[in-house]
Amino acid sequence: MPRRTATMLASTLMLIALLCAGVLINVPYSEMSPGPTVNTLGDHDGEPVLQISGHKTYTTSGHLNMTTVRVTSADYKMNLVEAVYGWLSHDNKVVPHDTLYPDGKTEQQSTQENAEEFSESQESAKVAALKELDVPVKSWVIVSTVLKGSPSEGRLHAGDVIKAVDGTAVKQPADVATLVTKHKPGEKVVFTVVPAKEQAAAVKANKTATKTQNVTITTATSDDSGQKRAIVGISAGTDHTFPFSIDIKLADVGGPSAGLMFSLGIYDKLTPGSLTGGKFVAGTGTIDDDGKVGPIGGISLKTIGARSKGAQYFLTPADNCAEAAKDTPGGLTLVKVKTIDDALGALKDIRSGDTGALPKCTTKG
Repeated sequence: MPRRTATMLASTLMLIALLCAGVLINVPYSEMSPGPTVNTLGDHDGEPVLQISGHKTYTTSGHLNMTTVRVTSADYKMNLVEAVYGWLSHDNKVVPHDTLYPDGKTEQQSTQENAEEFSESQESAKVAALKELDVPVKSWVIVSTVLKGSPSEGRLHAGDVIKAVDGTAVKQPADVATLVTKHKPGEKVVFTVVPAKEQAAAVKANKTATKTQNVTITTATSDDSGQKRAIVGISAGTDHTFPFSIDIKLADVGGPSAGLMFSLGIYDKLTPGSLTGGKFVAGTGTIDDDGKVGPIGGISLKTIGARSKGAQYFLTPADNCAEAAKDTPGGLTLVKVKTIDDALGALKDIRSGDTGALPKCTTKG
């Protein structure tokens, strides 16, 4: 066999061997890619995303699209060839598996957490939109979760309304931790609560629950970061009642990052005219009850997904601006927002055509 032919054959066989090895070798990575983008003003799977009853709504136009990121499952085993392809791909991102599923978290656990965050973000989106419209919303502090094996297990329950701690009125979730940590581990703390069942019955009857009970709990010692502080093993949150019905119908989506776009969609449907002026606006960002917009993950993938669907403008959390501006898809304008007020102001500029006034993202933020 001629030497040249033998060399080519050996090289080909070596390449095949390397490709086979690459397919067989698993690596501890996962892949993120642009996910679906949904117009909060439109329909999804045959029904409106935002369903409002008990209050006048208005016809609107244009797009206020929430965006998502698609990730490989916790059980998916990525091979070396797929990892290299992902690293070289512009539209995908390969990250360490533990980034998406830390501490051996299963896909079921991750899905549950995402579902809870998604539900909480919907509530905050409703509150932020209604506050912007000066529509009163009733709110109260609740026990959000009870840690298994903690001093509170069996004594406090998710949904219990926390009225006071040691006789001091609780006005916001952060008050609970502040009051508990005034104690030393091993000391007793007294919670004044409305039991979850009592509260649920009162809300259903459109009344205010008045029956309270005192629950005494012996504090334990936290084991985080070596700090010795008193804990009772609960997380506090906020629950609300609304003066009319607002339902968000969107399945198979998780996490808190659609909060901003949901709040804008609700605002748009409750006010005359069109927020976008018929333009295609997409965006992302968490939102709290006071309308503050927070950063999210996968920003560059979300801008790619939005632009591929036709978005012209992308409402971007201020803390994500620098990252997003490093690789902005052509034809997409990144607009910096810190609050729902910022977003409404930007939409006013967009529909008026005064795009020069928009606060645009730069690589510096």
